Amino acid sequence: MKHFLALVRFYLTLLCVFLLAKPVFVWMQEASVRKDFTLADLCDVWLHGLPLDLAVSGYGSALVWLVLGVGLWVRMPRLTLFNRIYAALLALVIAIILVADTCLYGFWGTKLDSTVWNYLDSPQGVLLSVTPLYALGVSLAVLFLFAALFFLLRKALPRTLERSDRPWPWTLGWVVIGGLLFLGIRGGVGKSTVNVGTAYYSDQLFHNHAAVNPVFSLVASSTKVRNSADQYKFFEEDERKRILSMLHYNSRSEQVDSLLNTRRPNVLLILMEGCGGTFVHAIDSLAAPNVTPHLNRLAAEGVVFSRCYANSFRTDRGTVCTLSGYPSFPDVSVMKLASKCAQLPSLARTLKQAGYTTEFLYGGDINFTNTKGYLLATGYDRVYSETSFPLEVRRTHDWGVTDRITFDSLYHRILRYPTNRPWHLGFLTLASHEPWKVPYDRIKGDKVANAMAYLDDCIGQFMERFRQTEQWKNTLIVLIPDHGINYPEGISDADERRSHIPLIWTGGAVCEARRIPLICNQTDLPATLLGQLGLPHDDFVFSRDVLSRSYIRPSAVHTWSEGIYYMDPTGISVLNLLTQPVSTFRESPRPSTFRVNAAKAFLQSCYDQL
Repeated sequence: MKHFLALVRFYLTLLCVFLLAKPVFVWMQEASVRKDFTLADLCDVWLHGLPLDLAVSGYGSALVWLVLGVGLWVRMPRLTLFNRIYAALLALVIAIILVADTCLYGFWGTKLDSTVWNYLDSPQGVLLSVTPLYALGVSLAVLFLFAALFFLLRKALPRTLERSDRPWPWTLGWVVIGGLLFLGIRGGVGKSTVNVGTAYYSDQLFHNHAAVNPVFSLVASSTKVRNSADQYKFFEEDERKRILSMLHYNSRSEQVDSLLNTRRPNVLLILMEGCGGTFVHAIDSLAAPNVTPHLNRLAAEGVVFSRCYANSFRTDRGTVCTLSGYPSFPDVSVMKLASKCAQLPSLARTLKQAGYTTEFLYGGDINFTNTKGYLLATGYDRVYSETSFPLEVRRTHDWGVTDRITFDSLYHRILRYPTNRPWHLGFLTLASHEPWKVPYDRIKGDKVANAMAYLDDCIGQFMERFRQTEQWKNTLIVLIPDHGINYPEGISDADERRSHIPLIWTGGAVCEARRIPLICNQTDLPATLLGQLGLPHDDFVFSRDVLSRSYIRPSAVHTWSEGIYYMDPTGISVLNLLTQPVSTFRESPRPSTFRVNAAKAFLQSCYDQL
């Protein structure tokens, strides 16, 4: 029993420290930052930040749990040295992180994350930003907090452990407690593990930041970003700039070819889970025409960008590419970097500044890969997910609420919008995803194609209903996947068919049917769309207005964990990033030094910007 009580004391000590740190963090910020922050807000911060606090407390207690388990079987008469060393190390790390987070927030406006490592090589640069008195105060705060934490953590641990007379039943209890610790670390039994976005709940970014545990933020972001900027440093800076300038990555809109009949249409953007071009005959002649007949019809009736390519291979990355016009990376998910999300440009934020209402709908776990945190940080007023639906429908698909139900919710949500103010609604589908289980059975013997056919049927029924509403005539509907998939069998990420995706514009706001055969990227959607609306998009530095006269070098880039390709009208060059040095995996129809260097310069530029 003594073993378990010691573990509980240690765990609760850590948890209480993190809970008490939150009001201190808030109180230490400038009055303009914490303006209107109430006791009710603090309770919300505690509640929504609790999963992260539980996770970090669990991590900190894991070694203690292990030692106490050994103590059930082996007598440990002298634990004093272990207690001192572990309590001192943990207290020092926590003290530095808590104080640094509280102090740096006033300068950075973001939670402490891996960005801090960039300043360790030249700490004098940081010290130049503060007075000697401020630096002294910070040092004293770290020392005081360290001493207090060391005392509390050391007191929580036993000095000796006697071997239990009945180790087997206590060992069973020890295993159960270990399972509870693991659940706390993981964040429950759901599909998604706890992440920084779990604590995001408000459209007030400061409230979200106050809820985030800084230890969790720092460790999580540090494990996601290795020093790829050095790894992918192919050229000296002048040469990198020269090559990049030849790619004409700009976001100017000059003499734009207009596709819309209004400057302020409602914008409905539907991200179709995994529905790449290999399922859409309208853009891929090798695709079966019977899988997505509704998308084929919409492509014929509206505007279809027939040579658009996804930037990435996962939903979290493809979502950022689509909504923020920001490139993807082989080994980094930008969506999981909370501080970077707050700095990204986005369709939602730009449209919101232009007077649009902005909302996002997803039928699954919106905390997965920090999706909620990204959406709220980039300008969406409200985000709806599986918890917005009745309990009885939340598991109609393995990933959440099935598409038929979410499309119905989408339809009724649109009906509630007033007609005198433009709105932007983002919607991510989910049923066309492994394990490919859908309440639909039209394509026999091919569950993947059948899942895509189900999505297509949901889209078709939704469109027919939407056409009958008053909102239709002033709405632009953008249909685009988050990424493609390895279908049919034998296709890999190195094959451009895998990343070839449909980009379809339809709705009453579209002037006429058009087919645009220019090579372009998923990331080009924001600049192209905003260019049609006459809205600025200079901050979308990796997004190009495909319909502008300035779009003079059509090209596409795609990255995945092993490589990158660069495609232009001359062909495609695929690079293998796992070899040292980077090698060429495939080039077609013939080798091109320009394409290879373009891929390298683009990747290097992306990491430099990140």
